[in-house]
Amino acid sequence: MSNRNTATSPRVAVIGGGPAGLFAAERLRAAGLEVDLYEAKGSPGRKFLIAGKGGLNLTHSDPRPLFDSRYREQSTAVGRWLDGFDAQALRDWAAGFGVETYVGSSGRVFPVDRKAAPLLRGWVRRLKEQGVRLHAHHRWIGWSDDGALRFETEDGAVEVHADATLLAMGGGSWPQLGSDGAWVAPLQARAVDIAPLQSANCGFDVDWTPFFAQRNAGAPLKPVVARWLDLSGQPQSLQGECVASEYGIEGSLIYALAADLRETINRDGHAMFWLDLVPGRDEARLLADLSRPRKGRSFGEHLRRQAGLDAVKAALVFEILGKDAGHDLPAVAATLKRLPLRLLRPRPMAEVISTAGGVRLDALDDGLMLRAVPGVFCAGEMLDWEAPTGGYLLTACYASGLRAAEGVIGWLAGR
Repeated sequence: MSNRNTATSPRVAVIGGGPAGLFAAERLRAAGLEVDLYEAKGSPGRKFLIAGKGGLNLTHSDPRPLFDSRYREQSTAVGRWLDGFDAQALRDWAAGFGVETYVGSSGRVFPVDRKAAPLLRGWVRRLKEQGVRLHAHHRWIGWSDDGALRFETEDGAVEVHADATLLAMGGGSWPQLGSDGAWVAPLQARAVDIAPLQSANCGFDVDWTPFFAQRNAGAPLKPVVARWLDLSGQPQSLQGECVASEYGIEGSLIYALAADLRETINRDGHAMFWLDLVPGRDEARLLADLSRPRKGRSFGEHLRRQAGLDAVKAALVFEILGKDAGHDLPAVAATLKRLPLRLLRPRPMAEVISTAGGVRLDALDDGLMLRAVPGVFCAGEMLDWEAPTGGYLLTACYASGLRAAEGVIGWLAGR
C-alpha cells in the first residue's frame, strides 16, 4: 500500500511516540502542518509511563549553566536546545495540563501526584484533538527505492510519502517498550555517522563470591561516598546511595558515575572505584574504635557496635579482606574508608535506564536535519548525548524535539 501526500499543507511524518516525538508533533501541528505520528507499539509513551513508576522525574532545579554541564561533552550543543526549552519551560508546559510540580529534596522536579499516566493521557488526547493522526503498530524499517517510508504493520507492509520526516525512536534500552536501536542499520545504509550505542545510567558487574551475592543481593548501601578517577585521571568523589546486586552494584550513585566508569572500562578493560563506608569518621578514629576490646563478640558484631556498620557493609569488609579480617585492624580501618571494587563491565543495554551513542551531532545541522539525508530530522535519545538521571534525560528529549520541529518548519518554508 502506498500513501502519497494530497494535502495542501506539507505533511510531516514523526516516527516514535516518546516525549521527543510527541512534543515535536505538538509544535509541528501548531505551525499548521499535517502531522502523522507513527509508533511501533500499541500506544505511545510506554517508557514515559515506566519512568512514572518512580514518580516521574520531569526535570531538575539546577540553574544554568550547571544544568547544561550534566550533558558532559555535549553540554554546549544541548545548551543551545535548552535555550529554546529549558526546565522552567517544561514545568510551565506541564502546568498547562493542570499538572503542578514541586522540587524535591534532591533538587529533582516531580508532578505533585507523582504520576505519569494522567499527563500522558491528556497529552495524547490533546494531540488528537489538534489533528495529529496517530498510527500505532507501525514499525519503521527504512526507505523504499523511491524514498517512501516503509513500515511493518499488523496488516502487512505499508509505504508512506511525506514532505519531511522526524525520527525520534529512542536509544537501545528497554527494547520491549520500543527503544531497540533498530534504526541504526537503515541510517547507516544512508551514510549517517552513528556512534555505537552503549549502556548509560547502568549498574556494573563485580566478581562477587557466590556467598556474598546470595546473602546480600538487593541490600542498600547508604550513606556512602564513591571515589573514582575521571577520564583525565583526576580524583572525584560523590556521596549517595547504591545497592549491592546479585551481579554487582547499581543505584543512583552508580548511575551518576556511569559514564566515567564505562569509558574507563572501554579503555582499560576494567574500572576501579572505592567506597567510603563510614563517611562520618576518619581512619584514625575508626582504628581507635575498632581497637576497643571485643569481649568475646564476633568481629562482625564488633564492626556493628564500634563502626556502626550494618550487615551488608560488614559483609563487604569480609568480601575484600577475607574471613580473618579482624586480625589486621589497620587494614580494616583503611578499607572502611576506601573499599576497592573492580568493575568488569556495564550491564547489558536491554536492562539499563538509557543509552549513550547514537546519531553524531556533527551529522546534523543546527536544525537537527541529517546532512546526508535532507528532509530527515532526528531528536531525543537516538542522538549522541547522555546525562545522568535526575530529570536531565527527559528535559533534553523535549528540548531536542522542539529544536527538530523548528528545523522542519524552517526547512519546509525555505524549499
